[in-house]
Amino acid sequence: MEIFTLLETIEEAVENGKGIPFSNKCIVEKNELLDIIKEIRLKLPDELKQAKWVKEERARIMVEAQKEADDIIKEAENRIISMIDEHEITRQAYEQKTQIIEIANEKAREISNGTKLYADNILEKVEAVLEEALKTIQNNRKELD
Repeated sequence: MEIFTLLETIEEAVENGKGIPFSNKCIVEKNELLDIIKEIRLKLPDELKQAKWVKEERARIMVEAQKEADDIIKEAENRIISMIDEHEITRQAYEQKTQIIEIANEKAREISNGTKLYADNILEKVEAVLEEALKTIQNNRKELD
């Protein structure tokens, strides 16, 4: 069962509980509700694992982006070394090196920004799901009290 289904089950148990006369309270099956709450607790770590995975994936992507940028810079430096034979070639090589490094740095920034945005979006969605689940649980606990 999904968390929301379990929460709906709790809600139904409260709604179907026997009412206590002259009060807004009801009697519900304690063990049934405790079992459902236990099951909800077992389901919550999946979202937390997903958040951890997103964080690790972000770090992995950042490492890959840095490696790619380093490779591009190394390739540019290797091109420059091979072009040192003549003065004009050397001048062109330095210009090309600067351009390649700027492009590599821009690509690295774009990849880094994209990665951060991706990770932030995933974490925002996970946070929203967890907040909604927490609100529902708090509301149900209030109703139980």
